[in-house]
Amino acid sequence: MTEEPKRLYRIRKGRKALGILGGIAEYFGLDPSLVRIGYVIMTFFTLGIPGFIFYFAMAFIVPLEPKGRG
Repeated sequence: MTEEPKRLYRIRKGRKALGILGGIAEYFGLDPSLVRIGYVIMTFFTLGIPGFIFYFAMAFIVPLEPKGRG
């Protein structure tokens, strides 16, 4: 049997807003808190615009995690 390829999803469980940063953390095997802190720092130092564009673009691009996965 072949293993299912690794996919990026917006998570359902443990999400804070749309599940994007938690999904990125899960995909790369990182602590979600570190990813969220990194996002806040990046958004702060770029005056917000690139961070918000990235976040909302990812909300439309990345699919929501299928029910029953995980």
